[in-house]
Amino acid sequence: MSLDNLDKQLLNIIQSNLPIEPEPYRKLAETLGTTEEDILARLKRLIEKGVIRRLGPIFDSRLVGYSGTLCAMKVPADRIEEVAAVINSFPGVTHNYLRDHMYNMWFTLLVESGVKLENTLEEIKKRTGIENMLHLPALRIFKIRVNFELGEDENA
Repeated sequence: MSLDNLDKQLLNIIQSNLPIEPEPYRKLAETLGTTEEDILARLKRLIEKGVIRRLGPIFDSRLVGYSGTLCAMKVPADRIEEVAAVINSFPGVTHNYLRDHMYNMWFTLLVESGVKLENTLEEIKKRTGIENMLHLPALRIFKIRVNFELGEDENA
């Protein structure tokens, strides 16, 4: 997919400086010298083409009282889809993926408190019938912010 200068400028801004105000797309349009409709159409196209995977905030969940963990389970091959559906039915599950490992199903869980975390993990074990689960809370937090400077279009 080819990006023009305005696409690149838009992507540079929204990575960390999306305006926090009632009409952020109108403000982006003013900043970039275009219309709100153009900004929305560009964002829609960039999302549909997979250039943008997610448009939303990232916050430190610990500062607002949330608890999270990475989990791994040993799931029999013939139960993968069934167990995944159970795990994915919990609103706090943010990722769920398979690995080529004896603990083959890995997922992350983020909920409102430590108590709710423990209760949810127990409920997952109960509903899946799988007791063998690793509970791997983070011991250190790493910076996840990565911005890509797209620069200017050399052909413009």
